[in-house]
Amino acid sequence: MRKLLSALLLLLPLAVIPTASLATTPEEAAMIAKAAERGNQGAQVLLAVIYKDGSAGYARDDKLAAYWFERAAEQGNAYAQQALAEMYEQGRGVPKNLKLAADWHEKAAKRGNVQAQLSLGKMYLYGQGVQRDYGKAEEWLGRAAEEGNSEAQTLLGEMYRSGRGVQQDRARGDNLLAKAAAQGYQDAIKLLHFMENLGEEVVEELRQGAPGLQKLARDGDAEAQYQLAMRYETGASGVEQDNEKALYWFNQAAARGHVPAMKSLGQIYEKGLLGVKPDPKTARYWYDKARTAGR
Repeated sequence: MRKLLSALLLLLPLAVIPTASLATTPEEAAMIAKAAERGNQGAQVLLAVIYKDGSAGYARDDKLAAYWFERAAEQGNAYAQQALAEMYEQGRGVPKNLKLAADWHEKAAKRGNVQAQLSLGKMYLYGQGVQRDYGKAEEWLGRAAEEGNSEAQTLLGEMYRSGRGVQQDRARGDNLLAKAAAQGYQDAIKLLHFMENLGEEVVEELRQGAPGLQKLARDGDAEAQYQLAMRYETGASGVEQDNEKALYWFNQAAARGHVPAMKSLGQIYEKGLLGVKPDPKTARYWYDKARTAGR
């Protein structure tokens, strides 16, 4: 057991992601804690995960999780940097601070952490914690997309198709959306089906924020409601950013069984976005609804 644990601690600095499935025993956790105190960054990450999940006989403690993630992050551990960024983003164990979240995302992104590249790209795309910068959004989403991240492929594909902050390139955008859809990414699949069913002319109207989108949404079209919600969320396509309206249309679409809208609400309540307070219970409700509806 000691040999196995030692091997794991050596691997962790290379960005092996720890999970609850490790089923760490209390005895192993005690060894991990000692190694963490001695400065082993792999052990620090494992101990942070133990506190974050409340496993191996340890009570859940977000503050201690953040503390140990930070100890490992300061040593350059990309997984810890990304995990710490998420904790600052959510205000979990530390005061919510999007600027610090962006700083840690960037550190992890530069070390090749794909999730950090995606997160940093989204922050630049939406202007969260950083000044909106489409060029940097394209750069970081592009890096994650090249590594096969389907969400990055979808976001970047939408940027190229609409010319949002980048030179319009529909062929390139369609290619990225197709790659994401091939991996089963629901947002990309939905968008591709939407384009196929309604035709390019209607889709272009939706992308331009035309009055037709508002009408479709009011008439009960769940996809139009979702598209409108995203525009109010980000202030895209000439629509003025409005948290209240974004939340309204996400709820309207979700009530009609729109799975991406349900997932969006899950994320909104999990992370406390759009001016709402973090609400794990409501987040779980929408994630469960999305999972059930997606079957």
